[in-house]
Amino acid sequence: METIDTASICKALGDANRLKIVQTLSGCEKCACVILEALNISQPTLSHHMKILRDCGLVNVRKAGKWCYYSLNCDTLRAFQQFIAALDCRPVESECSGPACG
Repeated sequence: METIDTASICKALGDANRLKIVQTLSGCEKCACVILEALNISQPTLSHHMKILRDCGLVNVRKAGKWCYYSLNCDTLRAFQQFIAALDCRPVESECSGPACG
């Protein structure tokens, strides 16, 4: 499994615009202009969000001339999915018997 910075990914995904960017990139590469239209934000704001998503490894960028094309980094995304899937959310009986545990 690829080593990922889980905290950085969670922080990156903690912003509604970045979540929408990731959803927009699901399934295919997109030009920055398409992402801008989908989010209705300024180009500098998009650049800021894309830098954060690239820095945590969730997004790849491909430059073609003056255009930037973004896609999800599937290796990082799969590693993050595995991290989430490994969390145990079953109810657990408390072993605590102190007065604060009820």
